[in-house]
Amino acid sequence: MNSDDNTTESTQNSDWAELTHECLINILSRLPLDDRWKGPMLVCKPWMEACRDPCLNNSLDLEPYFESSTESTRWWTPEFQRKIDAILKAVTDSSDGSLKEIHVRHCSDHALIFAAQRCPKLEVLSIKSSQSVSDAAVTEVAKRCPMLKELDISFCHEISHESLSSIGRNCPSLKVLKRNFMNWLDSSQHRGIVPNEYLDSCPQDNDSEAAAIGKFMPNLEHLELKFSKMTGKGLALISEGCVNLEYLDLNGCANMTSRDIVNASSNLKKLRTVKRPNFYIPRSVYHTERYGHWSLYDERFQTDVFRI
Repeated sequence: MNSDDNTTESTQNSDWAELTHECLINILSRLPLDDRWKGPMLVCKPWMEACRDPCLNNSLDLEPYFESSTESTRWWTPEFQRKIDAILKAVTDSSDGSLKEIHVRHCSDHALIFAAQRCPKLEVLSIKSSQSVSDAAVTEVAKRCPMLKELDISFCHEISHESLSSIGRNCPSLKVLKRNFMNWLDSSQHRGIVPNEYLDSCPQDNDSEAAAIGKFMPNLEHLELKFSKMTGKGLALISEGCVNLEYLDLNGCANMTSRDIVNASSNLKKLRTVKRPNFYIPRSVYHTERYGHWSLYDERFQTDVFRI
């Protein structure tokens, strides 16, 4: 056997479990979260400990998996919500307080409060389509996570203007707010997927929300309000209070006029982009980005917590 063969045999017989913690962290940091949790953490105890190191768990982003395939009706079930909650809680535990970004959907009050109480450094929170998240959880986020810079509560019908007021008062660094709604002008795209009772419960007090945004979020730079039912009065309140706005999305906001938008825009000197409703297209053909092109971790997951 030549020297090359000896080297190969030596490499094959080497014990990967003996890699230092620092080396493992360096290697595992190059893998996305799902790849780490599906394989490496099951190799041995040192690898599991490395996968759970806080420096590898400062961000939880499930968004790519939601966006990669068509939404299923089961995503709106309690069983699916429990799986999302389990993932959120598991990563929160592993982060040891270092979690800075959370991007999930269909989580509950319980899991969100659990994360908020343990993640004081949280800067980005996206909980779109979380049908069970209410003002109680968002208020807890506001009190516990003062460093929040970006918040996405789109399609969350149990959240009201009270949450926006609390976030604004407690999170002065907030720069980005996304408060989009489902397409109430043409709800057919959601029927059969989203429960009818949830579609019909779409919040109606959008002017109250606009008032809270204008009063308590003066540092906003990016604001999305797709298919909001607010009127020109609500938009005026936003333009008076959020003078630093650079981006404003009003797509589908059919309860305001072109004059309302022009008047509001004139007060926003830093505004670079404003997406207006198209008043010349019949309501029946309004469409936002297709709600439902999401998927999540597949059935190949080998841990109970991550088996979605």
